[in-house]
Amino acid sequence: MEIRWLEDFITLARTRHFSRAADERHVTQPTFSRRIKLLEEEMGAVLINRQSLPLSLTPAGEEFLGLCEQVTQRVVATRERLSRLADTQANQLRLAAPQSLLSCFLPDWRDSLALEPPLQPYLRATGWLVGDYFQALSHGECDLALCYWPRLVEPPSIDRQGCEQRWVSEECLVPVTVPNADGTPRFCLETSHRDALPLIAYHHRGLLHAAIGAHLAGLNRVPKFHVLSEGIQSSNIRELVGLGYGLGWLPLRVVAPALRAGELVAAGDARWQVPLDILLFRHPEHRHPALDALWQQLPETHPIA
Repeated sequence: MEIRWLEDFITLARTRHFSRAADERHVTQPTFSRRIKLLEEEMGAVLINRQSLPLSLTPAGEEFLGLCEQVTQRVVATRERLSRLADTQANQLRLAAPQSLLSCFLPDWRDSLALEPPLQPYLRATGWLVGDYFQALSHGECDLALCYWPRLVEPPSIDRQGCEQRWVSEECLVPVTVPNADGTPRFCLETSHRDALPLIAYHHRGLLHAAIGAHLAGLNRVPKFHVLSEGIQSSNIRELVGLGYGLGWLPLRVVAPALRAGELVAAGDARWQVPLDILLFRHPEHRHPALDALWQQLPETHPIA
């Protein structure tokens, strides 16, 4: 049974005339009559009293008419909802970003843009590694990717899939630990250690892991580390560091409240901080008027670089 058969029957019940109903449905009368006959065969009942003038509905037809009206009304309402959903999705800019950027950077930055349509976080991305963002951009899974990016070194082995980039802001990774009772860091990068320092690290294939490694490679007298855990999300590292298991590098925006409250302290001075840029990426094959407008607002590189 097809929905259009139900719409045919509703039209016939209203006009009470096969020829006029066929005209309204934009089909020939033989075609229309055949569809009504197929409908009756499908339902196993005579729905139209063809002996009366004008035509009338049989008792079964009257009962069936109510069902047709309910079904077609629900179909129309569903079509409208799906159309609105399609329009909404077409007018959204889906933004993939790490969880820490979504929670500690995106809200204020998005409000400052006053962009229409607004950026919509793509929450599946919170567990991605950096390569996943560029694959998603190339496949059209998201429109934009907001990523931390090392300022002083080009990460190796990252295929950007031909993506374009814009500079958005800056950040730095700060080594933090819980304090001792006297306020000094429980795990300190500045003092000599016979044993390796316990480290709550980023995933070894992640971009922040590469950024920290490259920065430490340029320093003197770097202690040895014993990696206790690897995580993708800064929130997981923040939790384990806060429990006192080890030290970890975290974005300043993430740990600033805890540093002000004294819940965490820096594990070393400024030379241990890892400078980062926050970059926005898009794939050139996927265009959107609002995205083009946003792109023109942003510099390609750090304004003071």
